[in-house]
Amino acid sequence: MDEFDLIRRITPKETHQRSLVMGIGDDASVYQPHSHCEEVVCVDTMVEHVHFRFDFSTPFEVGFKALAVNVSDIAAMGGTPKYYLVSIAIPPHGDEAIVTALYEGMNALADTYHMDLIGGDTVATRSDFVITVTVIGEVPKGAACYRHSARAGDVVFVTGELGSSAAGLSLLMNEVNAAHSIDTAFFLERHKMPQPHVAAGLICSSFPRVTLNDVSDGLASELNEIAEASHVTLEIEADKLPKHPDLPLLRKDWLEWVLFGGEDFVLTGTIPAADWESFETQCKKQGIQVTCIGQVKGDEAASVILKDNDQQTILMKKGYNHFKK
Repeated sequence: MDEFDLIRRITPKETHQRSLVMGIGDDASVYQPHSHCEEVVCVDTMVEHVHFRFDFSTPFEVGFKALAVNVSDIAAMGGTPKYYLVSIAIPPHGDEAIVTALYEGMNALADTYHMDLIGGDTVATRSDFVITVTVIGEVPKGAACYRHSARAGDVVFVTGELGSSAAGLSLLMNEVNAAHSIDTAFFLERHKMPQPHVAAGLICSSFPRVTLNDVSDGLASELNEIAEASHVTLEIEADKLPKHPDLPLLRKDWLEWVLFGGEDFVLTGTIPAADWESFETQCKKQGIQVTCIGQVKGDEAASVILKDNDQQTILMKKGYNHFKK
């Protein structure tokens, strides 16, 4: 496989964004930001045998997810994804068909949001694939959704369902046995090809004060980040946490998946109680599932409390962490 031939083949034949001045083909890409917007930039890396395995996912699915996790970060800021760059380290077992399919997977998601591939890097490595994706997006000036603005009385919410991706991974690893009546394909797809909640994020950024995180490392971890940044206590209720009806059929202690499983890439955050009804209505109009799961209780010690019947448990910041095993 020739590096320059690969670059020629992955270079888009047409672009979507009018603000792009120069895409792939020079030392760097150039685009003209809009004066009424702020730029949002994020980057994530996926490593073979750490984040993905080709015996679990096809190269197309891996590419799709590599871009999706970044688009989800843009959604968590209330922004719109515009451009992406890909740096890929290719090992000896990475033949042309695999690499092509990886880019096809990314392109499939990029087309959904009219994103343009504007650059990156291609190198060889001796062991495993390493895929690093950078996404550039936009959010209207002053409208970005941060973690530090939650206040007492706010509603705590989540978009979509929780725990499905962790269930899908457990199915792939043969850690659980599924009955014939369970829709295993649903859980597998949620893990392998997550759908970023961009539309929900855009609705969030239309309100004056919304805190937001995407659920990548687990609900407990994401809510703790909001609690720490805002110096508040969040109280959530176990019986309000949204899940697929088949989830408890896969595992009795399904709550572990919901709270700590991660990689659902739904959005969670807080919004003033006075705005909740309008927010919920706008989400429903666009077919977006949104659920109130609790409220912000006050500015005591930053923490997240789970209410389960008569029991209250402080949820630790537990979830996936690369440097803690």
